[in-house]
Amino acid sequence: MMESTAEPIYFYKAHDPYGCFSNFSLHPIHCEALDWPTVEHFYQAHKFLPIHQQDLIDKIRAAPTPEIAAALGRDPQHPKRPDWEDIKRTVMWQGVWTKFKTHPDIAQILLATGDAAIIENSPVDYYWGCGADGSGHNYLGKVLMQVRSQLRQG
Repeated sequence: MMESTAEPIYFYKAHDPYGCFSNFSLHPIHCEALDWPTVEHFYQAHKFLPIHQQDLIDKIRAAPTPEIAAALGRDPQHPKRPDWEDIKRTVMWQGVWTKFKTHPDIAQILLATGDAAIIENSPVDYYWGCGADGSGHNYLGKVLMQVRSQLRQG
């Protein structure tokens, strides 16, 4: 497999260049028979599915901004489902895939990145992003590159 010669594409905030790659971008999705304002809403609510915390799930889904949805989902007072660490990457894939299948305009932006590496340039997230020093796992960037590959296949 050849390495990419393209410059990596960095994204972070929804209002920045390539901000549509952020889970906070205002691109609603319809997933699992429900409408979600953003992928962030979908992802955070899934920390508490199935229905053992329905009030919290509803509150996250109704949050007026993705920032509020994230804060609710990250609140340590709410215990996450026991299998969360095992399934969170699958949940992220489902939300991101649905977003790009739902919104052809941003799917074109993703496809236009060619074979460039896509990196979530988060200074604080070493799991989904690259972290402050670039040593993070960048799993969100990897999900986006997988979605790009799947979109190419039709």
